[in-house]
Amino acid sequence: MQQKIGDLRRFRLPQAIASLVEARNGVRDHYRQVILERGCDAALKFTLDGNLVGDIGEAIAVELFGIALVNRASAEGIDGYARDGKTVQIKASGTGRGPAFRCTETRAHYLLFFHLDFEAACGEVIFNGPEHYVTDRLPKRFSGQRMIPLKQVRNADGQVKPGERLGRLDMA
Repeated sequence: MQQKIGDLRRFRLPQAIASLVEARNGVRDHYRQVILERGCDAALKFTLDGNLVGDIGEAIAVELFGIALVNRASAEGIDGYARDGKTVQIKASGTGRGPAFRCTETRAHYLLFFHLDFEAACGEVIFNGPEHYVTDRLPKRFSGQRMIPLKQVRNADGQVKPGERLGRLDMA
């Protein structure tokens, strides 16, 4: 049976993530009530972001693509190695935004970028291919971080040629 391209992009998050979201929702609901009782109408979101989402993305890359992660301090701009030995940068977002990059000397061969929908306990591979298709959209020099809009990342994914993507372990 032939796999549809959408099937190759989507994946379920493990039950542990659903439990994390449930715990976050409990914290959010608790403080929503406290805030209302104090006469405020602020709606804090308690979004899952930052290092936690990045770590989840790296764990997903190991699980779905067999990426061998590197020691965090060992290589700026490189998160791991693909099964073919080439370098991989891994990005993830739970906000619907594109990935952010720093201006580094080193760029990876591959980029994996995941969108994580924590409420639905699923994710999508937004980009899987050579990193340069995405990073070519960055200025040559910049300071801090630069985000590439999600639409541009999807467009870059459309440029990836057959045979340039990492294979998924669960689709082999």
